[in-house]
Amino acid sequence: MDEEFDWLLVNARVPKEPSRHRVAVWRALRKTGAVPISSGMWAAPKLPVMEQGIDGARVLAERGGGTLGVFVVTRGSGSDTDLLREAFIGARRDEWTELIAECGKFEVEIRKEIETDKLTFAELEEEEQSLERLQRWFAELEARSVVALDEQAIAAQQLVICQSVLEGYADLVYRAAELGTGPQIVVDDEDAIGR
Repeated sequence: MDEEFDWLLVNARVPKEPSRHRVAVWRALRKTGAVPISSGMWAAPKLPVMEQGIDGARVLAERGGGTLGVFVVTRGSGSDTDLLREAFIGARRDEWTELIAECGKFEVEIRKEIETDKLTFAELEEEEQSLERLQRWFAELEARSVVALDEQAIAAQQLVICQSVLEGYADLVYRAAELGTGPQIVVDDEDAIGR
């Protein structure tokens, strides 16, 4: 990683009960891109996008009767910042790798639908929703990826492949409908004329 950042250490202290407040803070920090480094302690690069997310987590902590302490570790602190950088990059790599795996599962699912001749509009709609979920996930990861990683580029390529595979499946579904071998839309004659 060529970029150098100051780092934020975030100490989240939220009462154990009710647990929903503590979990909400953890989710907000994770969504921001912060990485857990020990019990109740998180780290994130000191960048505006991260600070905004941490401010949101602070509101959640206070709402739950807790506190969120934020401390700055300045760049150039040697091995201290190296540990934070490694934890952060490791978390991003894991997220991108998981997305890549899900893209692979998506492709397998589409191929299975084609092989079993399951060319229905309902399946097509379900697969379109699955692709949209993958695209949203990509956008979320991209928003918190402040360093260039090979896994991000691979995920972008996989998403393009998923789009192409889905387009091919959609063509087959529509072609099957046109030929009368696929899904049919049945309209009750009485409903059609308004009786």
